Amino acid sequence: QVQLMESGGGLVLVGGSLRLSCAASGIIFSAKTVNWYRQTPGNQRELVAAITASGTTNYADSVKGRFTTSRDNAKNTVYLQMNSLKPEDTAVYYCNTWAYNRNYWGQGTQVTVSS
Repeated sequence: QVQLMESGGGLVLVGGSLRLSCAASGIIFSAKTVNWYRQTPGNQRELVAAITASGTTNYADSVKGRFTTSRDNAKNTVYLQMNSLKPEDTAVYYCNTWAYNRNYWGQGTQVTVSS
């Protein structure tokens, strides 16, 4: 059974940093593209970052230059390093991957950026 588990969210001041983790079980993460989404109340999930199996990364314009996604294949984990955080980064962050012909999502982790 595939499970994704995010961690690392919390409350941070404007300009601060957080590192989110997405640990996978039941799947070889290194072979998959992993996406990071975020969602605020009343809005659709927004794609923030993605990392392919080969390590190619892509970012939404709103986070480019501030967020970095990476992977540790030995730990079967993908990370989202978030720097220079802004109040508009406040959201629930989810990791996502496609496997066995379906989408898998983690439970989400709350990030709150306070001024």
